Amino acid sequence: MEPGSVENLSIVYRSHDFLVVNKHWDLRIDSKTWRETLTLQKQLRHRFPELADPGTCYGFRFCHQLDFSTSGALCVALNKAAAGSAYRSFKERRVTKAYLALLRGHIQESRVTISHAIGRNSTEGRAHTMCIEGTQGCENPKPSLTELVVLEHGLYAGDPVSKVLLKPLTGRTHQLRVHCSALGHPVVGDLTYGEPSGREDRPFRMMLHALYLRIPTDGECVEACTPDPFLPSLDACWSPHTLLQPLDQLVQALRATPDPDSKDGTPRPGSPSVLLPGPGRPPPPPTKPPETETQRASCLQWLSEWTLEPDS
Repeated sequence: MEPGSVENLSIVYRSHDFLVVNKHWDLRIDSKTWRETLTLQKQLRHRFPELADPGTCYGFRFCHQLDFSTSGALCVALNKAAAGSAYRSFKERRVTKAYLALLRGHIQESRVTISHAIGRNSTEGRAHTMCIEGTQGCENPKPSLTELVVLEHGLYAGDPVSKVLLKPLTGRTHQLRVHCSALGHPVVGDLTYGEPSGREDRPFRMMLHALYLRIPTDGECVEACTPDPFLPSLDACWSPHTLLQPLDQLVQALRATPDPDSKDGTPRPGSPSVLLPGPGRPPPPPTKPPETETQRASCLQWLSEWTLEPDS
């Protein structure tokens, strides 16, 4: 995947109501600052000027976020009704996401459930970062759950790394990056949560990619799977040597898992047991408390514009 430019926007799903793009790494979704010469919003305006909605601040309604450094599947609603339908799917926790990552070290377990609560880091010098519960300065930690399955072991620029599939069952800011770091296996190239001593300056990007996305909306099921960017043919620094779990089998399992509102009534509680091999089932995602009037008002205000500033 080449570095982003205004012309090379990749579309992996398109309908009357939605687009799913394969976002480049080191690219903001949108920005109010004039210094941002390239954003996803500008790519969309260049490619689809007729789809831009003058009734929004940025012209497009982004249904969720990806960090500045993360590449992969990101859904765009093309009208307010579609945005509302997608919003309800996220709110009701019916959305399925899966990510690929290269992590430092060789993870010995075939599967890991990471359940550290995540809060905002109030430590001086760590503004706008997150941390796990128990860390000094951790404010308002919230229950968080991530499923991890190891795909391959190998070397990146001569250092041991593991290629993994990550499935977030909650949606905290920087959740995957924080959880992997807490596991002792940070994402390769993560300047915020990675290894110290300047080691993460060497990779050309952060090795985290949104591979798969499914949003079962009222009118359609938005489903997209992006190409795997972590292949030796695309990055000569990555040299896998041990295959532990074929990626295509896991993607097939994701696609085959029924939605929770399917006719046969089969629930899909983030279904880590379907996605990952091995005995046992991890605990279900934590139950959210009832929505307050203040939260509802905030959500309605957010929905009226449906634009999000990305976490960087």
